[in-house]
Amino acid sequence: MNIRLEQPNDWREVENLTREAFWNVYRPGCTEHYVLNQYRNNPDFIHELDLVMEENGSIIGHVMFSKAKITLDDGTSFPSWTFGPISIHPDYKRKGYGLKLLQYALEKAKNMGIGLLCMEGDIDFYRHAGFDLACKLKIHYHAEPRDSEVPYFLAQELIPGYWGDREGTYCPPKGYFVADENPEAFEAYESTFPAKEKLRLPGQLGYEE
Repeated sequence: MNIRLEQPNDWREVENLTREAFWNVYRPGCTEHYVLNQYRNNPDFIHELDLVMEENGSIIGHVMFSKAKITLDDGTSFPSWTFGPISIHPDYKRKGYGLKLLQYALEKAKNMGIGLLCMEGDIDFYRHAGFDLACKLKIHYHAEPRDSEVPYFLAQELIPGYWGDREGTYCPPKGYFVADENPEAFEAYESTFPAKEKLRLPGQLGYEE
């Protein structure tokens, strides 16, 4: 296993990997590969944390990080960061590769001075990497009631004391909404990949029997 920085000649392979990893997971089809494609030219993209994982010479995993911010209760902004998509090829899922990639990236992020990460994800997986419910740090999610315990909104102080006793509200960086904001551009991009069947499956956002 090898973890290294992504290179420009990896881009298409990594985007296809991301598409395979997220296809029909959170919605019919997926948009995560387009988010990654567009983020590389975003000033919030952290190139030093654009990492791929290789096994037997093939890329099987990828993770990217972005600058973010939290709006404090007094209206000022406090710097934070986020990550994702984190992708593992379907053939290598549930074998510990994702956790190894994330732990490597988190250590590198901490050494770079990144003090606080907020993200949306499954607490049952991400607690193994040190994440907990963000509400325990008094960080609220923009799309949910302020006092609610949001089970999918997680945070971690990589540098103890970085956040302190502050309180504020987090909204994902705008770059994560690029597919919804530019549906025609996304569809044109998606058409350059091999056709795959979009399915409505249990566990997806908004799924109903």
